[in-house]
Amino acid sequence: MKAISVEAVVGSADGSRKGQSIAEIVADRAKVSRAAVSRAFNPKAPLRADKRELVLRIAEEMNYVPNMAGRALATQRSHLVGVIVPHVCSPWESLEIDALTTALQDRGFATLLFKTQVDRSLDPKLLSYMRAYNPDSVVVFTENVPPDQLHRAFDQAVPVYVDYPNESADPGPPPGSAMHRFDCLRVLQRDGIEQAVALLTGFGRRRFAYLAGNPKAQANTARLRTLQQVLAVRGLPPAAVVEGDFSYQRGFDATIELFRGGPGAQAVFAANDVSAFGALDALRHALGRRVPDDVGVVGFDDIDQAAWRSYDLTTIKIDVEERVAALVRLILQRLQNRAAPPLVETIRTKLVVRSTVG
Repeated sequence: MKAISVEAVVGSADGSRKGQSIAEIVADRAKVSRAAVSRAFNPKAPLRADKRELVLRIAEEMNYVPNMAGRALATQRSHLVGVIVPHVCSPWESLEIDALTTALQDRGFATLLFKTQVDRSLDPKLLSYMRAYNPDSVVVFTENVPPDQLHRAFDQAVPVYVDYPNESADPGPPPGSAMHRFDCLRVLQRDGIEQAVALLTGFGRRRFAYLAGNPKAQANTARLRTLQQVLAVRGLPPAAVVEGDFSYQRGFDATIELFRGGPGAQAVFAANDVSAFGALDALRHALGRRVPDDVGVVGFDDIDQAAWRSYDLTTIKIDVEERVAALVRLILQRLQNRAAPPLVETIRTKLVVRSTVG
């Protein structure tokens, strides 16, 4: 049976006034205001529990649901959040998207997911398509979609970017001009990397290799830069860099190349957990090396699979719940004050110690 929306109008057969909307009938029967009916469908809106239960019961009896398009016209809010990602199939991205979607749904928002091109840029046609939805906010998980491109496309939605700043210098506030305004979640990675290097050197490791991720990803370049800075501060030689792409297979192949055709290493620092899994399998099953006795391995992200017994990976954790909570705060703060200067939230990383270092 098709649900009746707020735009539906009934006659007087059921005792209602001619032209009265279904929402108004629900309000009359529940003896609440029309606004209270709207609040009943928003779990975060203030309304007494008994009133909410009554409104929802009557609405269900009448097969009524609110018309979101009508609500958007009345409130100038679409209750939609656009999310721009480079891909959705990796464990980290799927974990974060799931957590962000759940958190936004709990606050009455729906999520629109948009995928970039292979080079992580946004197709202009897709940008026009996104604009048609008039999202309240746009969260951008790739730096290849510039803020001024989004600013031209969306009148009110200030984009939220994830940034990995250079922590050896003052990162400063994000650009604040009219054409470059955006809000920012800063992920500070140095704490976790310093902890990892301290642990590895504590077990006598001095020769490091960095198993890189996608070279177009800011997170990858920031991790390499910070690792080299930390090693230099400790008087250690720079890490050998092995080209990678965040994938398991490339992590496996690159590790074999490092040890069979290159200098090898006493410690492998992988740009993410998935490539660290490839490195571990290459070391153990193709190269006959013992982990952690011969080689220590550290990943990055702390996805769920890192704790699986077959890997039990020591890794640098980005707390996905903390990260999502910060993103939601940025969205809500911006909606409360669209004219505010650029907003910034900051989170830090930490080391999770398991059995691949020792």
